[in-house]
Amino acid sequence: MIEQTFILSPEQAKEMEQTYRVVRRSVDARQRKLHVLLSLLCDEHGKLVARDAAIPLYDPPCFKDVHQTTQGEVMIVGMGPAGLFAALRLLEAGYKPILIERGKAISNRKQDIARLNRNEGMDTESNYCFGEGGAGTFSDGKLFSRSKKRGQMQRVMEWFHYFGADDTVLYETHAHIGSDRLPAIIRSMRERIIDCGGEVHFSTILDGALWNELNKKRVPTILAIGHSAHDTYRMLNREGVQMSAKGTAMGVRVEHPQQLIDRLMYHLRDASEEEVERMAELVGHASYSLVTQVKKSPSDAATRGVYSFCMCPGGHIVPAGTEQNGCVVNGMSNSQRNSPYANSGIVVSLQPSDYAPYAKEGALSGLYFQEELEHSAASHGRLPNVAPAQRLTDFVNGKSSADLPSCSYLPGIVPSRLDAWLPEPIGSSLRQGFRDFGRKYAGYLSSEAVVVGVESRSSSPVRIERDSETMQSVSHPWLYPAGEGAGYAGGITSSALDGIRAAEAIISSR
Repeated sequence: MIEQTFILSPEQAKEMEQTYRVVRRSVDARQRKLHVLLSLLCDEHGKLVARDAAIPLYDPPCFKDVHQTTQGEVMIVGMGPAGLFAALRLLEAGYKPILIERGKAISNRKQDIARLNRNEGMDTESNYCFGEGGAGTFSDGKLFSRSKKRGQMQRVMEWFHYFGADDTVLYETHAHIGSDRLPAIIRSMRERIIDCGGEVHFSTILDGALWNELNKKRVPTILAIGHSAHDTYRMLNREGVQMSAKGTAMGVRVEHPQQLIDRLMYHLRDASEEEVERMAELVGHASYSLVTQVKKSPSDAATRGVYSFCMCPGGHIVPAGTEQNGCVVNGMSNSQRNSPYANSGIVVSLQPSDYAPYAKEGALSGLYFQEELEHSAASHGRLPNVAPAQRLTDFVNGKSSADLPSCSYLPGIVPSRLDAWLPEPIGSSLRQGFRDFGRKYAGYLSSEAVVVGVESRSSSPVRIERDSETMQSVSHPWLYPAGEGAGYAGGITSSALDGIRAAEAIISSR
């Protein structure tokens, strides 16, 4: 089988996608006339293969029964993508995975998140960050990675498809499952792990007592705690696990009317509403990826990055904190991406030198910087989860917002001068970054857009040091740090890839 690539109009691409087997699909909106790049499967004679042809999409995975395995057990701390995909890879090799998760199973977690969205308070162990599936389960399910290892990437996509994702995850350049679909897929993964003989234990936290037990037994343990387990970082630090402060990015979440973003990105500024809606039906609502470099200070030639993060077309802003006295926001969208809003994190790159006020905390200095920012946001909002917000144009111009536009954030927003209280270097860098984005896309700087604070959990500010070859902790060889919480990944797909790597390191060492 071979593939053939076509450059098509949106109408042509829609028709061919419904008729033939798609290998890859991407939208090119760089020029005024939008095109779709479609790679289709052909047989050896160059004939296009029908979409419903009886040709397997891929070889299905083979997960072994490990009820009576002689290969041994592996502990996995955390049931986000790193932990789950590590468990699946171990099952392929005949090892018994034992997973512990501090949060709850999907069904119970959904109830706690519903209460959170109704602003009825937070369960600090069951929320948008903690629980089965990890932080990505209810925050969008975008499957995108900058990894160049296409074979491993394809395996991740195939496993998502095998457990219930639709065919688009196999060929979309920026594949997306959606927060309405991903929970059922995660549940199916867990059920397969248990059916094969693995174990899953919810509401089980890696505390000092469990740590001592694991340290005594020296059972191979994959540490996939996620980027928000602050108490676990502190415990590991006390126990002498070697860690370091690492760079991250923090900022705000900005939300526009989706139709405004469609007009800007699809070059439809003067089109009717019907024309804009028609384009969205053909190629999906528009997203954007923005980046600029701003000076660290007026007298300094050095620059820092300001960029969009986790852009959610047709999405919602959600409360993503894990503490009662902090305010954190993130974005998500369902599979149809049919909300009238488009939101994105706009974040500023930070380095350990930016955590100088907390230098005495050593490896955890970035964690303390992060917590202080979240506490400040809560003090300018209203507990438990009403968030501080400001019109985008007012934020850039340094003005109070007398009122706010409608917003998808369910717990509610209140006017606040984010431009005045966000700490350096975040506030000034964001203002300049937004100006740069407004110059690139006239109309992006809109009074209809709202800035909501704060977006502080883009990645972990802590790295758990490991050997690059063996994947083992440099201080505790039985420990295999993996995923976002270890500081080696930045999303669902990269975390899954890192979890697979950790599992393979254990397999190869036996």
